[in-house]
Amino acid sequence: MEDGELKGEGQNIVLDRSFAFAVRIVKLHRHLNEHHRIFSLSDQILRAGTSIGANVVEAQDAQSEKDFLHKMSIALKEARETRYWLSLLAESGYLDKSGKAFVSLNEELEVLLRLLVSIIKTSKTKCQ
Repeated sequence: MEDGELKGEGQNIVLDRSFAFAVRIVKLHRHLNEHHRIFSLSDQILRAGTSIGANVVEAQDAQSEKDFLHKMSIALKEARETRYWLSLLAESGYLDKSGKAFVSLNEELEVLLRLLVSIIKTSKTKCQ
């Protein structure tokens, strides 16, 4: 594995997409802090948005199916929290709801939510 390369890169869609999403959230955090100076809100979306991928990575080395399901469920909760913060930023005028950046982030988040829900449903049937 190369330095900086994710385990499973190119082979695991949810891992790759959650990492790419986290990179975009870090850039959004930087933008919000530099241009709007809203540190509390930007810190909230940074924590939630990067936690999705962190939990997906942890799930890759889960000790059991139950542990995998638990970590993916946390990733789903963080994705839903990220949706909240993203919507709040848009509704409060810090992000343009019709702007390319918001629309793109929101669409990618919805894809991640669908992937996580699907993975969790599949895992639940394996755990039973």
